[in-house]
Amino acid sequence: MAASVKSFLRSAKGTVSTLRAFHRSVPAAVQMNVRDALNQAMDEELERDERVFLMGEEVAQYDGAYKVSRGLWKKYGDNRIIDTPISEIGFTGIAVGAAMAGLRPICEFMTFNFSMQAIDHVINSAAKTNYMSAGLQSVPIVFRGPNGASAGVAAQHSQCFAAWYAHCPGLKVVSPWSAEDARGLMKASIRDDNPVVFLENELMYGVAFEMSEESQSKDFTIPIGKAKVERQGTHVTLVSHSRYVSYCLDAAAVLAKEGIECEVVNMRTIRPMDIDTIEASVMKTNHLVTVEGGWPQFGVGAEICARVMEGPAFNYLDAPATRVTGVDIPMPYAKILEDNSLPQIKDIIFSVKKTLNI
Repeated sequence: MAASVKSFLRSAKGTVSTLRAFHRSVPAAVQMNVRDALNQAMDEELERDERVFLMGEEVAQYDGAYKVSRGLWKKYGDNRIIDTPISEIGFTGIAVGAAMAGLRPICEFMTFNFSMQAIDHVINSAAKTNYMSAGLQSVPIVFRGPNGASAGVAAQHSQCFAAWYAHCPGLKVVSPWSAEDARGLMKASIRDDNPVVFLENELMYGVAFEMSEESQSKDFTIPIGKAKVERQGTHVTLVSHSRYVSYCLDAAAVLAKEGIECEVVNMRTIRPMDIDTIEASVMKTNHLVTVEGGWPQFGVGAEICARVMEGPAFNYLDAPATRVTGVDIPMPYAKILEDNSLPQIKDIIFSVKKTLNI
């Protein structure tokens, strides 16, 4: 009897083990929102290099206006996470001077609209000093904060500054879309010896993305100046940055049901622009549509079109390039007017069909 019971238990044990192995599921992918990706990247760089510090309005005790610096003041204290007065021209000058003296500041603007108060320091002090010193004086600083339109904040708080800062030699300008972009580009920006304008988007902070295993490493960085093809396609190239990459992917999903395959290029960096990736895509699809939230005149899309026209990809175009942009007016406050002042998915679909003559 005892022997038969033991035999039964042994066989049952083997059966359970087999069933467990059969039903074992693949581990769920790690998800992280853009806010946490930025926070984690700054945390790791603050820990890695004691020269790194963060300063700006409400970044310390309040954990940041958008909670991007949550927990950093408690961990690193007053000397490395510094609350400033409401004076962009003052604290930006201090940050640039600190960078010239050998530190690596992260200067937060509560919104890049407020960077206009400090643009002399960003352009004339930070961007030009390396050239004017014949390369003897570097200015390793990151200017970061939300850029572009949010929701219901009207004309003075809704501008996209990608084209403004990308116009200036001496600056690097990055504009991440996903959490992986944000994490990798923030770490690369902090480690860079040049001034970097890091354009975030308020409406993307709470959006979660799957993170690759590689991107979770403390050594993970994304090279500044390298775009990424987010979706492969054969009929038309959509080039965008920041929040509007999502719009392009949504438009591409709709168009795919109609047999139109869009290739979506996430710029990641505005300056230096990865024109090679854009040109390679255009030479493959023979059509180009650029998408951005900024104004049309002298914008990012205008620069992309000019570069494509001047380069080898121009001979591959089967139709004129098309731009989808914000409307050429100050941002209205009323929601219905605001919605009609910014690119929508339907606008991208319309432009794609116009380009393809459908």
